[in-house]
Amino acid sequence: MMEQYYRTRVKICGITRVEDALSAVNAGADAIGLVFYAPSPRCVTVAQAQQIVAALPPFVSVVALFVNATIAEIETILKQVPIDIVQFHGDETPAQCVQISEQINLPYYKAIRVKAGSNLLQYALEFASAKALLLDTYTEAAFGGTGLVFDWNLIPKNMTKPIILAGGLVPENVALAITQVRPYAVDVSGGVESTKGIKDAAKIAALMRAVKESRSE
Repeated sequence: MMEQYYRTRVKICGITRVEDALSAVNAGADAIGLVFYAPSPRCVTVAQAQQIVAALPPFVSVVALFVNATIAEIETILKQVPIDIVQFHGDETPAQCVQISEQINLPYYKAIRVKAGSNLLQYALEFASAKALLLDTYTEAAFGGTGLVFDWNLIPKNMTKPIILAGGLVPENVALAITQVRPYAVDVSGGVESTKGIKDAAKIAALMRAVKESRSE
């Protein structure tokens, strides 16, 4: 049985600007996500990532998101940008995740795109070395960032891994999501943007208020 957590953590993903990172941190976010996947409108350059990370205060985790990247590609980024944990958001196999994680000497969590028939308990077993499973919405169009919500009833109550809930979360539905799913954390990107890749400080603040006012225990 998955442990219940006293406080729901928050990651604001797809950060592309220093000011957006600081808006997230000042509102109380625990982590920020940097996307290193060229097709994404939220992809950052090494220079952008360096500026963002340099501006962060202590105790804020930096997550690097990769989609089907090679070890060489990942190592190139990590040599230039300080990262705390890696998010594998593509079709990486359990063996690939373990191999890369061990080689780069960083923990990871695995994104699972959820649809009807997804066996999330099996995924938890297969990705046993992952720190958590990030549950996102399945679409054929993209690996993530679609702004679409999936059916939270597809998540078993007896998950054995911490859950990071993603997929279409906005200030208006995040409290309901936390109450129903009781995730370890929520991951929000498009739900707090004015345009793709540009965050809205007021939306971030509204999201954080909703998270703090929700009951996840």
